[in-house]
Amino acid sequence: MTTAFDAVVLAGGAARRLGGADKPGVRVGGRTLLDRVLAACSGARRTVVVGDPRPTVRPVGWTREEPAGTGPVAALAAGVTALGATAPGDPGILLVLSADLPFLGGGTVLRLLAALDAGPGAEGALLVDGDGREQPLVAVYRATALRRELDGLRRAHGELDHLPLRTLVGGLRLVRVPVGAEEPAASFDCDTWEDIATARARIRDHGSVLDEWITAVKTELGIDLDVDTGVLLDLARDAAHGVARPAAPLTTFLVGYAAAKAAQGGAVPAEAVAEASRKAAALALRWEAEQAEPAGQAGRAEPAGQAGQAKRDDKNEAG
Repeated sequence: MTTAFDAVVLAGGAARRLGGADKPGVRVGGRTLLDRVLAACSGARRTVVVGDPRPTVRPVGWTREEPAGTGPVAALAAGVTALGATAPGDPGILLVLSADLPFLGGGTVLRLLAALDAGPGAEGALLVDGDGREQPLVAVYRATALRRELDGLRRAHGELDHLPLRTLVGGLRLVRVPVGAEEPAASFDCDTWEDIATARARIRDHGSVLDEWITAVKTELGIDLDVDTGVLLDLARDAAHGVARPAAPLTTFLVGYAAAKAAQGGAVPAEAVAEASRKAAALALRWEAEQAEPAGQAGRAEPAGQAGQAKRDDKNEAG
């Protein structure tokens, strides 16, 4: 399967339905919409964002359509130009995304790439949402075909300003890819404040809130680590039940610290976390078992009769 690709992310729209707000900078689940999209296409060799430069979760190139605000076709053309000509041997695959897709994940990107690779003569593969609507800004295209269509539009219209996307993709041989069960909301985009509210509520659903929170924390702290949530939750539970509630966060912190030291010594980070968690969990279980152990069975405890005789002897000596 072809997996090498470049990405163009369109982030320069006027966001009129948001009252002109900075839509790419709106946060959902602690991360900006733009950063969420950049995470989904982190496998790209090169990424160009068409919009005003800003801090992002990973390094990207920046460009802008001229004049600014002249529509998605002009913006896409600016991104394609910024990437430059396709080099010999380059597969020439472009992933094209809008910057307002909070639930897009890498799985959908891989499905689009696989569909393009498998489609005989296909020049693009675009996502189709649950209502059957095609999403040309959640799609992969062959760069040569995209440049061909852009050149054709320039010849026909002179300029690309304010042309609808369908004039660009309508001449391409496309494969339609329905949203997958693993990412059913991949095509959900945020055009209004109601959409933003819906996305924020969905982020906090019980089934996904922990994964979303951990991803947000890793992004904030600049950590690139696969976290086994189940292991850490089991550890926190054992520490809380076997020792005391405050032991849960303190223990997981210490496990993280120990894992970081081990990683500095050459250990694989994920394995270091697992090993430190195993040791701390075993300690918590031993701690709990010790508290529950009858006094007469303790390794150093005296038999009850001897203990009682010792107390009586002490009293007699004191008398």
